[in-house]
Amino acid sequence: MKKNTICLWYNHDAEEAARFYAQTFPDSSVDAVRKAPSDFPGGKAGNILTVEFTVCGVPCIGINGGDTFKHSEAFSFQIATDDQEETDRYWNAIVSNGGAESQCGWCKDKWGLSWQITPRVLIEAMARGGDVAKRAFEAMIEMKKIDVARIEAAVRG
Repeated sequence: MKKNTICLWYNHDAEEAARFYAQTFPDSSVDAVRKAPSDFPGGKAGNILTVEFTVCGVPCIGINGGDTFKHSEAFSFQIATDDQEETDRYWNAIVSNGGAESQCGWCKDKWGLSWQITPRVLIEAMARGGDVAKRAFEAMIEMKKIDVARIEAAVRG
């Protein structure tokens, strides 16, 4: 296990979530599935307790802890994309698999985990500051899934 690992709480479907992430994102994998050695709150001995997985190179562990805690927008994965095709691929994979659209490039997967699918052109425009950042931000604020062409047009003024 890495020194620092993101720990995510799931109801009883951490393995399903991890397999979806591994199929959807590059440099992602399901690394280990561990069963509970004895009964625990929300589960029985032999149930899958934890799933170690990687999302875009980031180590994670999913805990099947039951329905005590829920994901919130206070935590999200931000995935930087290179173009509209990549943006569409990730966004559509999440939303069409039981997820939901939100605003400003955010969506939520069917397990309630939030994702920011963010084209690099938007990240770079915001980093430039000034009028460029303002125009890009004003264009973005009206979007759900980010439209790269509209961001590029805003950057140009």
